[in-house]
Amino acid sequence: MISKISRAFGVVALATLGTSAIAQEASSNRVAANTDWSVFVEDNPTECWAVSAPKETVNSRDGQVVSVRRGEILLFVFYRPGAGVNGQVTFTGGYPFAGGSTAELDIGGTTFELFTEGEWAWPATPEDDARIVAAMKRGSAATISARSGRGTVTRDTFSLLGFTAGVEEAANRCSS
Repeated sequence: MISKISRAFGVVALATLGTSAIAQEASSNRVAANTDWSVFVEDNPTECWAVSAPKETVNSRDGQVVSVRRGEILLFVFYRPGAGVNGQVTFTGGYPFAGGSTAELDIGGTTFELFTEGEWAWPATPEDDARIVAAMKRGSAATISARSGRGTVTRDTFSLLGFTAGVEEAANRCSS
């Protein structure tokens, strides 16, 4: 039962975040840039997010590095006060993940499981989000490993330089 509730929460969060990713691609509302992290704010409904693209991406199939075409690869921490979203970690890998698969987020040797659906991955609970954000504030890099629906294994490494300033800026702009 708890897993169904967690999954339902994730699906609701996914629907909420889908609009944010689209908004970021078209948004000119970048309000801050903190080293490798940018902060965006949108109104109506109010939403704020810190976001970064990977510094390194490695794609492999059967243990061999391959060249593949992927869409936007982004790691977000998202705030939407009207929906009760406060610091949700979300990843879009730029491809549909393998059905039923999970992604693994590694921060300084501590790993977290992210559930996947379509092109999105996120933690199971708000408590997991909080643990991940805390680890990201202490870390220097975050690496996400996942598998695409075509069997490609991806490994995306994000710098955490500027993460704390970026996430705090996003949180402050959406607090009320």
